[in-house]
Amino acid sequence: MIRTVLVGFTALMLFCAPQAQSQGRETLGWGRLFTNDYLGDNRDRYRTGAYVVSKVTGFGWDGARPTRVGDIIEYRFRADIIAPDNITTPAAGDRRYVGAVSVGAHTHFQRGGTEFSLGGDLVFTGPQTAIGNFQRQMHKVFGAPMPNVLDDQIGNGVHPSATVEAGRAFQITPGIQVRPFVELQAGVETLVRVGGDVLIGRLGRDELMLRDVATGHRIRGTRGAETGFAFVVGADIAHVEHSVYLPAYNGYQLTDTRQRMRAGVHWQNEKSAVFYGLTWLGREFEAQSEAQVIGSVRLQIRLSTVLFPNP
Repeated sequence: MIRTVLVGFTALMLFCAPQAQSQGRETLGWGRLFTNDYLGDNRDRYRTGAYVVSKVTGFGWDGARPTRVGDIIEYRFRADIIAPDNITTPAAGDRRYVGAVSVGAHTHFQRGGTEFSLGGDLVFTGPQTAIGNFQRQMHKVFGAPMPNVLDDQIGNGVHPSATVEAGRAFQITPGIQVRPFVELQAGVETLVRVGGDVLIGRLGRDELMLRDVATGHRIRGTRGAETGFAFVVGADIAHVEHSVYLPAYNGYQLTDTRQRMRAGVHWQNEKSAVFYGLTWLGREFEAQSEAQVIGSVRLQIRLSTVLFPNP
């Protein structure tokens, strides 16, 4: 029921809301994040790798989300690798390999001080994505263990999915911002999530922040003029009703709740910006042996300043 209602509501809002005219629309920024468990607990398992890139377009950015749906649109591309604990000889009952690629559009707006994100994605799974072959080639190049689980991966499919998030930021002190949120997802995974994030510092406060699907990190979709450091921490808990990645017909029993805890640091100077974060991910299904820690990084470095610094 949650899945049907949410997907239908998202389609209605995106396609029936007043459409902003194309004239004057510009690129406001880019959001990117690379995630891998080698950057965390140095293992190759579970939520082992992901890359997301988002193009944010609109009619300008003044430090706050507009009030009209569709004025700001994020076009999102994402690739994910999810694997069993051992990719060479997986244990009986461990999760199946997942290669997933998604494309979608999300709009970001606010009403009465509450920030909303609303959008949909098409999630492609299975050998058709070529994700498994890509991982095999990368492991061959770097001499890592070869994944021998591709013949038992989640099969080819196209899964329409929708996400709605509502959050509200509270400025506790001049340097500390707290933002609780609630999120609904339906489609490839159907869940209800509640949580919060704390931003310590000014960097990112007046920018459009985009939430990463796997880690929950809020990545910068626009780039302001602030320089220096900002520290972020966050946590959330979800109840998952359905997951294509852990199909019930294979006997997987989802955990009652799915938890995430994260921390990271943003740094920016006049020409470059860096983010690094760690995320603790709790177990997703009952037979999962333990939690995991994954790392995420974003580098926005102008090579000209590195190769040819000012004298």
